[in-house]
Amino acid sequence: MYSEINYQIIHVKQALHKKRKWELQLADYKEEREQIEALIASYKSQLASEMKDVEKLEKMSFSNLFQTFFGAKEEKLTKEKQEVATVKLQLKKATETKHEIDRSITETEDNLVNVADAEKDYHYVISLKEKKIMEDDSQFTERLFELNEREADTEVYLTELKEAIAAGNHVIQTLAKAIESLEGAQGWGTMDLFGGGMISGLAKHSYIDEATDLIHQAQTKMRHFQKELLDIEENVDITIDISGLLKFADFFFDGFISDWMVQGRIEESLDQATKQQSTIKTIIRKLDLELEKKEDVLDEVRAERVAAIERI
Repeated sequence: MYSEINYQIIHVKQALHKKRKWELQLADYKEEREQIEALIASYKSQLASEMKDVEKLEKMSFSNLFQTFFGAKEEKLTKEKQEVATVKLQLKKATETKHEIDRSITETEDNLVNVADAEKDYHYVISLKEKKIMEDDSQFTERLFELNEREADTEVYLTELKEAIAAGNHVIQTLAKAIESLEGAQGWGTMDLFGGGMISGLAKHSYIDEATDLIHQAQTKMRHFQKELLDIEENVDITIDISGLLKFADFFFDGFISDWMVQGRIEESLDQATKQQSTIKTIIRKLDLELEKKEDVLDEVRAERVAAIERI
């Protein structure tokens, strides 16, 4: 009797939940875009300043000649060029991040177009069902309506949990590859310390380049994971500031060009990547526990609905 309208309600509630979720994500993406735009402006200003310093050092003058005599100029010029390279890398990664956020904003806005009428559709199908219940004047139909509502809500929430867990696992997989690259860099770096020569230096640098790209990929996937958690955090005990995880790449790229040859820097980056992986795994474990609980709730609601029908 109510199967068709119940199906409509479940379908519309899913659309309504997606609409609210995407609205939350859109607001968060726009806030991130403002932050990254400010960061890009800061990097551009810093780069201009660093390049001026390099130009000044490259111009010959009596002071330059005096410093060159003692080797100070070349040492300082090398340091300034390393700083320029570092800022260029930071600017490049920040610009890539902004492009990714812009694409996510466009995609989310497109998604919202498809569910623009979700509230109106929901109120319409609910009013239809309420009318039928009032016409039937049955206590049973009211109870069945309540159980169907709970079942629909639980199914929607389970979908959100599964999507969040999948997003978190993607972060874990990318971080695992980054850790593997950093471990490779660490191994070749150790050999380099004992006179490994040009081959070990090139191999170490290759692993660091690979790790740099993977860390950026992990940051992008972490951003998606954070968005998936926006409408779940209040229902799950996640005390970790997930937005803080996005700043992990800032640590990684900060000064990495200028001191990539320092073994301690590689080990520190490896330690940071491992900690990030552990943090994400902790969150996923909590989401898995919540998923199990909600699956049990869904089974109970379905069993109660079947029992109610059998009693009639």
